[in-house]
Amino acid sequence: MLVASDRAKQAWIAVPIIRLMVGAVFLSEGVQKFLYPVLRGAGRFAEIGLPVPDIMGYGVGAIEVVAGAMVLIGFYTRQAVVPLAVIMVGAIVTTKIPILLGQGFGPLATPDVSEYGFWSMAHAMRTDWAMLLGSIFLYIAGSGAWSVDQMLRRRLGTYRRR
Repeated sequence: MLVASDRAKQAWIAVPIIRLMVGAVFLSEGVQKFLYPVLRGAGRFAEIGLPVPDIMGYGVGAIEVVAGAMVLIGFYTRQAVVPLAVIMVGAIVTTKIPILLGQGFGPLATPDVSEYGFWSMAHAMRTDWAMLLGSIFLYIAGSGAWSVDQMLRRRLGTYRRR
């Protein structure tokens, strides 16, 4: 039978799995903003009504690539997930809330989807929600085992067992 401390140790070992999920998705999406700017980057940002879509598209892509790679290797993970969480909140507000409302607001266009309302929004938001919650989790938990952060702490003598 596992006691609470054994369960906590097992959970701590699982942190790199969340890091892999969050880092890989952001890295992939960031690269796609450069490979397919019309579909995933500046063109998409213009379509939904964001200002300066060229700058926003490439800027968001660069943040996703750099911060996603940092999360993947576990380097300054807590700092890296902050802009990623902000990007997810932005994606939810700019693209998912209009689906919920069935109309755009301010400069934001209404997305072209087959249905509007809560369930359509929930479906469209599933990845954004998972990435937001994964980022929040990593902000709280840190980089976990098998990370550059942990390796540096050990080398510098500041490693502490959680």
